[in-house]
Amino acid sequence: MPEPQPLRTLYLVDASLYIFRAWHSMPDEFQDADGWPTNAVHGFARFLLDLLEKERPQHIAIAFDEALDSCFRNRIYAAYKANREPAPEELRRQFTHCKALCAALGLNVLAHGEYEADDLIGTALHGARPQGFRGVIVSADKDLSQLLMDHDEQWDFARGQRWGSAGVKARHGVEARQIADYLALTGDAVDNIPGVTGIGAKSAAILLAHFGDLDTLLARVDEVQFLRMRGAATLALRLREQREHALLWRQLTTIALDAPLEGIEPGYTRAAADDGTLAGLSDALRFGPMTRRRLRVAAGLKE
Repeated sequence: MPEPQPLRTLYLVDASLYIFRAWHSMPDEFQDADGWPTNAVHGFARFLLDLLEKERPQHIAIAFDEALDSCFRNRIYAAYKANREPAPEELRRQFTHCKALCAALGLNVLAHGEYEADDLIGTALHGARPQGFRGVIVSADKDLSQLLMDHDEQWDFARGQRWGSAGVKARHGVEARQIADYLALTGDAVDNIPGVTGIGAKSAAILLAHFGDLDTLLARVDEVQFLRMRGAATLALRLREQREHALLWRQLTTIALDAPLEGIEPGYTRAAADDGTLAGLSDALRFGPMTRRRLRVAAGLKE
């Protein structure tokens, strides 16, 4: 029998995380030719160049959040992410520039009005696995850990930390496959998901270690009161009362694997860079000579 081919690596980048980081951490002295702030673009460009120079990926996709208030989850639960302030226009413009920069570099851009970046990453990875790929998810977001399977990795680029599916429990107290159920139980304040009253990180981890998943927990809820954990009887009562809510929260915390992805290179292969567009963006965004040189090298263009 022929030996199995080694898996190819598909890099999947959660762009919004790094754009927001740059927006909050970079000084606001950067401006484009029209006087609009470009600090987030400059910070994102530095991150992107560091990634491209370090890894030299052949297969890569950059996922952006466009479903800020039009996500399918908002139809399921109107208060989803309702606690977040809308992004100011000064930042929204920079998201557009970041997408254009990625496209000019020949990188595959994922964005959709009804699906979040997590869903686009999940769908891309799910579709690429049968083609012989493993995924490296570039993000610190714990939600994305639910996607990790045997050969995949998640990479917190800023902290230089990488872990596979086996490393999820050490970080979050539950297995990768349990992350969505875990968040359904504990809630997720960032996304305005309440969770089940009285269930925190520790009790959720105990419940999932014992029952395996949310469906089994709810089916065997009468056993909860006999577990050796503080407030077990009260937790059992809350789970009975909030059963439908728990299932609703799980719908929100589960990453979709069926988002529409269009206009993508087969295998998410890097395309040729667009020299003219890259030069135009560099001028409009007032990139310095060092960044311009790095961009051209990363794009495989002559300096």
